[in-house]
Amino acid sequence: MTNNEQIRVLLVEDDPDWIKAMTAFLNYESDMLVVGAAMSADEAARLAETLAFDVALVDIQLTEGGMEGIRVAADIHERHAAKIIMLTSIGEESAMTQAFTAGAINYVEKSRYKEIPQAIRSAHHHPAAMEALLKEFARLKREEQLKELTPAEREVYELLEEGYSQPQIERKLFKAESTLKNQVNKILKKLGVRSSKEAIEKVRRKGLR
Repeated sequence: MTNNEQIRVLLVEDDPDWIKAMTAFLNYESDMLVVGAAMSADEAARLAETLAFDVALVDIQLTEGGMEGIRVAADIHERHAAKIIMLTSIGEESAMTQAFTAGAINYVEKSRYKEIPQAIRSAHHHPAAMEALLKEFARLKREEQLKELTPAEREVYELLEEGYSQPQIERKLFKAESTLKNQVNKILKKLGVRSSKEAIEKVRRKGLR
């Protein structure tokens, strides 16, 4: 089998020993090749811009105590046509709702690593039905989340996402500083975040663009 026929795989994982072992494990399969590995969200973003790959395996946790892999999945989904499979540990399945809306199409527990090659093949060769299901799922989640914002709050959020500063929004929407500040605080509270930047990242992960 030529390299052109092999499924090109990107690994996103912060454990170098796991990367080494999984690279050897997947490269043993005649129809796939690990073409790159990233140990951080920033590194994954750079590779998504420059590397040709078909499937990304992304550790949902990635960093200790957080779910950074969800942001990585969203970034890859925005930049690349690759299929995304999340790697989870026991007890992390509840976070898959966010991962699916971020663009992942499947997940595999790390302890069931022997299932990973077949998951890669399925994602690469037969993604259509799953993608259609997840697209509809993301649409429903988007509608659900948007119901949390009033039309006025939605208008403010969209300007924040476009890069407007709060003083610029005040002028554009003819709002007093205190009024806008109050609306922004309500948006942050409804989205469960602490800053405008976090709000934008959360909405993007949810597919609410």
